[in-house]
Amino acid sequence: MIKETYSKEEAKDLKVGIYAALIIMLIASFYVINKESLAHKEDGKYYTVDARFNRTDGLLVGDEVRMAGVNIGRVVNAKLDEHFKAILTLDIKDSIQIPDDSSASIVSSSIMGKKYIEIEPGGSMDFIPQGGEFAYTQDAMVLEELLDRIIGIGKSNRQKNAKEN
Repeated sequence: MIKETYSKEEAKDLKVGIYAALIIMLIASFYVINKESLAHKEDGKYYTVDARFNRTDGLLVGDEVRMAGVNIGRVVNAKLDEHFKAILTLDIKDSIQIPDDSSASIVSSSIMGKKYIEIEPGGSMDFIPQGGEFAYTQDAMVLEELLDRIIGIGKSNRQKNAKEN
C-alpha cells in the first residue's frame, strides 16, 4: 500500500486552487441566474401597468410579456387584491404604447411549456398610462380542466350515439 502525502506547500497550493475554482463557479452561477434580469434592466426605460386575473397558474414573476410574439416586457410583481384576485404588475418598454382597449392573456408556448402574457392590441387611439390597468384579461388555462372538458365532450357524444342506436 503506497501512501501519498503532500508537502505543506503543495497542500497550500491545492487549497488555494480549490478556493479559486469555487469562487469562479459561484460568480459564473450568479451571472447565469441573474442574466435575464440584468439584461431586462439594461434594455432601456420601462413603465408599469397592472393586469388583474382570477388565476395565474404557472406564471411567475420574471416571465415575459409579449405582443405579436415579440418580447416587450416582464412580470415584475404579483399580489392579491381584497377579493383574492391576482394583480400582476408588468414592466413594458417605453417605446411600446398599448391601446387602452387591449387584452392581456396568460398563454403557454406549448402544452407543457413556459407561460407568458400575450397582449392583444385593441384599436383605441387612447393608451394605457403609467400605473394603469388592462380592462380585459383572460386567465390561464389549466391543463387538467382542459382534459376534463375534452373527456366530458367525449362521454356526452358516446351517450348520444348510444341513444340513437
